[in-house]
Amino acid sequence: MNQKEARYILDTIAAMFPDAHCELHHSNPFELTIAVLLSAQCTDETVNKVTATLFQKYKRPEDYLAVPLEELEQDIRRIGLYRNKAKHIQALCAMLLDKYNGDVPREHEKLVELPGVGRKTANVVVSNAFGVPAIAVDTHVERVSKRLGFAGEKDSVLEVEKKLMKRVPREEWTQTHHRLIFFGRYHCKAQNPQCEICPLVEHCREGKKRMKTSPSRQPKQKEKEAKL
Repeated sequence: MNQKEARYILDTIAAMFPDAHCELHHSNPFELTIAVLLSAQCTDETVNKVTATLFQKYKRPEDYLAVPLEELEQDIRRIGLYRNKAKHIQALCAMLLDKYNGDVPREHEKLVELPGVGRKTANVVVSNAFGVPAIAVDTHVERVSKRLGFAGEKDSVLEVEKKLMKRVPREEWTQTHHRLIFFGRYHCKAQNPQCEICPLVEHCREGKKRMKTSPSRQPKQKEKEAKL
């Protein structure tokens, strides 16, 4: 992929989803951190339903530590892996109080030290809560990046992130992250991508394969034979 092609792809996706944004509901960095932690292997829609009441009950790190673990587990039981996530939340809150006076740190290297916070979560927090350019690679970003040729099919998540950082101007990292998510979530889906109406199908490895085998693209030889 050359830079001209990369620019065309980015501009096309930007035109398709100009208002792409973080869909996890939050009002501060702490709530965002909790929401992203909960979102692992879970849809944003489900997380938002849970946090609608969770964030009313728990306002500060102290609040999460003031209840038994079992109570917190019940509060988030609709979330996948809720038992492990409840443990991570309480451990995270304890560390925030112990090391950062209850505040979420702005530095990426400090965020990834928090229980339950990996590189993706840290990237989401620094970019959305603190305005630091970052590209968080979730399942949608990884899938779309590989299909469109920004990364290799066997690249790790970290390799995908690094290749995107090279191709995308730094000032566009955060917005590109959101646009790639929207593109993958609402258009280039894992099982049923909308290849037949996609403006980027000629740039897409998966799209080319699917369209070659699509009945609508096959020669109408059988139809002709049926008429004879």
